[in-house]
Amino acid sequence: MTENCYIHIPFCKSKCNYCAFVSFPCLDKITAYVYALLKEINERYSGEPLKTLYFGGGTPSLLPINLFEKIIRKFNLANDAEVTIELNPDDVTEELVAKYIDLGVNRFSLGLQSFDDDILKICGRRHNSVVAINAIKAIKAAGGTNISGDLIYGLPSQSIACFKKDLEILVAMPVTHISLYGLKIEEGTPFFETLPKELPDEDLQADMYIVASEFLKEKGFLQYEISNFAKVDCESRHNLNYWDNNSYYGFGLSAHGYVDGFRYYNSSDMEVYLEKPHISEYAHHVTKQECLEEEIFLGMRRVGGINIPAINKKFDIDFMEKYSCVIEKYVGEFIEISGSNIKFTTKGFMLSNVILAEFI
Repeated sequence: MTENCYIHIPFCKSKCNYCAFVSFPCLDKITAYVYALLKEINERYSGEPLKTLYFGGGTPSLLPINLFEKIIRKFNLANDAEVTIELNPDDVTEELVAKYIDLGVNRFSLGLQSFDDDILKICGRRHNSVVAINAIKAIKAAGGTNISGDLIYGLPSQSIACFKKDLEILVAMPVTHISLYGLKIEEGTPFFETLPKELPDEDLQADMYIVASEFLKEKGFLQYEISNFAKVDCESRHNLNYWDNNSYYGFGLSAHGYVDGFRYYNSSDMEVYLEKPHISEYAHHVTKQECLEEEIFLGMRRVGGINIPAINKKFDIDFMEKYSCVIEKYVGEFIEISGSNIKFTTKGFMLSNVILAEFI
């Protein structure tokens, strides 16, 4: 049974200079898109109670509230379901948040990225620091108690001191969860076409990450995954489901899902999706070996790492023997074994992609 669901809303007022997500500034297609999305949900959703429902984008907060209501009403939500919506700060009003809460939303994720106005302009963000701070205050005033803020490190002209100031501002606000992402310049983005000046190098990015990890721990935000920190009991249950390698629905343009042993993704072409929203562009039955590799890749993202007896039992292997060469190469500085678990150290997280490639 699939108890978790992601919905992609691919609309933005404008495209940020670093953004490689599938999103478009074609707001005139919102209504047609929502009705295509409803058709896909009708075809694929089996009606089981959902434990998590996540609206991502793009900018879900651009949806007119009546269309948002049509989508959320399609789902059977468990009594304790976590329902998250991503928001752009410049869309947030106390009135809008109150409407979301009335419809069952109980977790709000804000794309802040920085509180430095000059850096925000370089990134092509539409908001400034005052708008961002007021957005957090508005969510709190409307009754939102589970608020997550995203920051990016390694941005143009950003120093460690500048990033530390962003963190200080954010932890002083009523947020319960913080996500930190290192800037990656990907093909197809404005930053890829014209490389920005004064980009921090990889060593400086790594130093920013380590400083942030230590600072957030001091402030009561416990790290539970490579990029995510939360106050007690405020981890993202939706994302934890991904990292536990469990199933989930993916609805919408370019959305990915994992249901009944099949991983699938939808078309990234708007016209194709509008015409045939219920037909996946790709679907693949995950083999046992692929499932093991995914279990390692996803599990090692978590601070607690992988439980060795559990993975041995699930896949009928001797994990320590099967991967002895990789473990022996990195154990100590980058990988540690704690009780029954194997996990990355903080330095290991910085090399996680390189190390995990050797497991896989």
